[in-house]
Amino acid sequence: MSSTQSVGGTEHTGSTAGGNTARTVVNGGISFWYAQQGLPAPREPLPSDAAADVVIVGGGFTGLWTAYYLKKASPFLRITVLEQKFCGYGASGRNGGWLYNGIAGRDRHARVHGHEAAVRLQKAMNETVAEVVRVAEAEVIDADIHRGGVLEVACTPAQLARLKAFHEAELSFGEKDRELYGARETAERIRVADAVGSTWTPHGARLNPVKLVQGLAKAVEALGVTIHESTPVTEIRPKHAVTPYGTVRAPYVLRCTEGFTASLKGHRRTWLPMNSSMIATEPLTAEQWESVGWDGRETLGDMAHAYMYAQRTADGRIALGGRGVPYRFGSRTDNDGRTQPATIEALRALLLRLFPQLTGVEVTHAWSGVLGVPRDWCATVTLDRSTGLGWAGGYVGSGVATTNLAARTLCDLIQQDSGQSGATELTALPWVGHKVRKWEPEPLRWIGVHGMYATYRAADRREQGTQAAQSSRLARIADRVAGR
Repeated sequence: MSSTQSVGGTEHTGSTAGGNTARTVVNGGISFWYAQQGLPAPREPLPSDAAADVVIVGGGFTGLWTAYYLKKASPFLRITVLEQKFCGYGASGRNGGWLYNGIAGRDRHARVHGHEAAVRLQKAMNETVAEVVRVAEAEVIDADIHRGGVLEVACTPAQLARLKAFHEAELSFGEKDRELYGARETAERIRVADAVGSTWTPHGARLNPVKLVQGLAKAVEALGVTIHESTPVTEIRPKHAVTPYGTVRAPYVLRCTEGFTASLKGHRRTWLPMNSSMIATEPLTAEQWESVGWDGRETLGDMAHAYMYAQRTADGRIALGGRGVPYRFGSRTDNDGRTQPATIEALRALLLRLFPQLTGVEVTHAWSGVLGVPRDWCATVTLDRSTGLGWAGGYVGSGVATTNLAARTLCDLIQQDSGQSGATELTALPWVGHKVRKWEPEPLRWIGVHGMYATYRAADRREQGTQAAQSSRLARIADRVAGR
């Protein structure tokens, strides 16, 4: 695809919030971020069979960060990245632009490996936020990064109870610079309707993910890494990455495919491709921003069971996301980010529930993407030393920063296995080598996932209606179904 080619489409999605005229929303086109940047010029596909020292399957953040750190550590390595579409086509180019210190599965690792092991994992994640910013600066990648931290708000008594428990848990894992706010202090930062409290961490930043992933791809190429796009890998086996154009042979083959893992032979049930959808508004006026606040440009989340995430973009919009239709039967993925009109309307309604002062603001873009969800909701990094096969992922939507930690860990594991270094602090983290069982076959996983999110949404409605201080029992049922 050329940088000027258009993908996706437009559609009318109903009346404006004021009820007067129909809106036209750009739906798909990969994501709003690509609508801003344009699609990248295509790189050449794999021409024929090839050999390398390391072959990386997947040209998203995990694959590119891994190539970056491996090449920095060992410039002599021949590294090849194989990408089925173009770098950043998947979640790396469609996410909400949250660079933050959350990692999927930390609490489970604490139960299995002990509290101190999980504290070390959390410390590594805190440091990862700064590491991404450092590399972006060093490589002169202008990704609209603003380190405003992460603000998560509570809008009901039950959410407030969860927020306070969450805040105390984060403190117990070593995050001593986290702050807890009441309703007044929250409103001084951002005026979310009905917000009764919030918690803030400095370990977070807003960014434009496409600017970061495209800049990283260019930096990796400048180091001497070979990237082949439009090259789908159909099978991974020891020392082989098989494509329609040829096979790349290498001692190390790394699977960095996240939500698209199910398309690989033998991996249909490894990680579930969970859908997340987003909308972006038109640029707000100065008066509208005055009514909202948000001067700190924190990334914004909430404590609902059906979680919301948002950012104030560099060009003055609100980009907001949530689950929408969570899963497509048979682990299918979307078509270039196109999402259902009902999901767009649901996200628009959520936007106005949070910010009723923005009635009349138009939604201009909508898109979807898939994220990788392991059966136990735990991210993992693994290198099988007997086969040379490695993988990282299962970030459950927290991948913008976690990909960087995963890549540095994969780099250290390969350095250790090849005898270039010994064990490191990263290779000793509790998520390394974590084993997860596969998802259930269809139709069980479709029924389970849709039932789970329907129950979470019902729990949110019940909490809003009753104003009870305890979380709904429905949410606990959904947690058990999820295996969290």
